[in-house]
Amino acid sequence: MKTTAFTKYHIANGAKMAEFAGYDMPIEFTGINDEHMAVRNGAGVFDVSHMGEIWVKGPKALELLQRITTNDVSKLYDGKVQYSCMPNGRGGIVDDILVYRIDEACYMLCVNAANVEKDWAWICEAGRALGMEAGHGKELYNASDEICQLAVQGPAAMHIMQQLCDEPVEQMEYYTFRKMRVAGCDAILSITGYTGSGGCEIYVANEDGDRLWEALWKAGEPLGLKNIGLGARDTLRLEKGFCLYGNDIDDTTSPIEAGLGWITKFPAGKAFVDRELLERQKAEGVSRKLVGLKLVGRGVPRHGYRIATLAGEEIGCVTSGTMSPCLKAGIAMGYVAAPHAAAGTRVAVVIRDRLIEAEVVKIPFV
Repeated sequence: MKTTAFTKYHIANGAKMAEFAGYDMPIEFTGINDEHMAVRNGAGVFDVSHMGEIWVKGPKALELLQRITTNDVSKLYDGKVQYSCMPNGRGGIVDDILVYRIDEACYMLCVNAANVEKDWAWICEAGRALGMEAGHGKELYNASDEICQLAVQGPAAMHIMQQLCDEPVEQMEYYTFRKMRVAGCDAILSITGYTGSGGCEIYVANEDGDRLWEALWKAGEPLGLKNIGLGARDTLRLEKGFCLYGNDIDDTTSPIEAGLGWITKFPAGKAFVDRELLERQKAEGVSRKLVGLKLVGRGVPRHGYRIATLAGEEIGCVTSGTMSPCLKAGIAMGYVAAPHAAAGTRVAVVIRDRLIEAEVVKIPFV
């Protein structure tokens, strides 16, 4: 298994470690519920160094990104981040990604950990068709093994981070970033987040990981900063209805089915992969939709559980589910047949062969 620049700190702090996307990662420290509420009410730090970073540069960078992503990259400006996805040519999704515009000829893509090699191969294949070269110092470069990343999340996160930065960062706009010095290190500091509680991500070179970690804890410990594992990261993102690749979206789900029409744009001249299919789905509708479910009865919905009508007719499947630490109720996301997708519809989740009543609700849950 791979390790990150921060693995030794997780072990020293008593983390429960497990393999995730080929990395030895912390799953929890003091317990998922405790860590979850620490982020909602204060601040927590996540090691997300397993995420991938791919550079796209040169005069054809924009043309390539417009070809392989659903969102309109031409709308970005320097220092702006965009959420997008890469369709796979079969109506599904290669990955959902973040696109960072450094300048008009330089972009960084943040991709999901489990998909780094798949994404890299997909991007390189599309780039070769435009005459772009891949490798160190070339127009396409996979820097994933050279960069570590921390996510500092929660309402107190940016107050802590301000102590590490020489320029104001507490009022940075959502989905923007800056190349700047953080804890004396060359860094990218971005405001995106996967928890819905505010905060930032800090990208630095692996060799600067120790310096960043030590400075962060010196500033954050007096303000109650806590270590957070991937378990609470999952419950936090689910309460906010954020999709997880491999659960809620994958190579078999279209962005229209997944409620990602808002990142699927059809401007003139943007001939992206699967455009005709997705444009038709958006106009004509789809047979299934990803919805939020809140259990009315007692139970915890889990990935793979069947969704049925109250009469027991199967209509879909749970893709993500948990007991919400904030709501103290079972919540889930899942695909259901389109006639059952309207908010307020009463359905059931099948838990141990019992029909547990649930309501289709708008997301986010909290």
